[in-house]
Amino acid sequence: MSPQTVPTRVVLLSGPSGSGKSSLAARTGLPVLRLDDFYKEGDDPTLPRVQGSTDIDWDSPLSWDADAALAAIGELCRTGRTNVPVYDIATSSRTGRHAFDIDRTPLFLAEGIFAADIVARCQELGVLADALCLRGRPSTTFRRRLLRDLREGRKSVPMLLRRGWRLMRAERGIVARQTALGAHPCGKEEALGRLAAAAAGRRRTPQGVV
Repeated sequence: MSPQTVPTRVVLLSGPSGSGKSSLAARTGLPVLRLDDFYKEGDDPTLPRVQGSTDIDWDSPLSWDADAALAAIGELCRTGRTNVPVYDIATSSRTGRHAFDIDRTPLFLAEGIFAADIVARCQELGVLADALCLRGRPSTTFRRRLLRDLREGRKSVPMLLRRGWRLMRAERGIVARQTALGAHPCGKEEALGRLAAAAAGRRRTPQGVV
């Protein structure tokens, strides 16, 4: 098979918010599609709310446009390029669009907290190389997430604290859910090993996906 006909595939990288997905993705040198850019906008009437609160539940898959993310992944695998939204988390709005070109690279990453939600659909499209869920200590994730969100001014401090505490208590359940959706739970070093295997063409079938 010539280099021009090598099919492009995706590794889906999920994990709780603050688990280190972005830093791991940067270490790989692979093109990275940021799935956070497919969040719905803050005035979307379909956005879910945290139970017992007026806060928008940005950790619910219902706050995210899975169809648009899947379409972008499919187009990247077919053509090597697509247009993706530019999303400002602080204002919960799309501020534009930009061209994303992977230059026919045979493997790229799509990372975000909802990546596991499209494992089965990517498998059905025949574009899935692997699916991973980063996991670690909930207390470490809490600290990393809070420092990042404060540094980037993502939301108000009270909301970040409420969200952080809620996510720390829910973290094991989040990992369990993403694992059930077909993402392999692992730490960073194992993830890097599986990514190297995917880059070498040694495909794995994520657990829970037929």
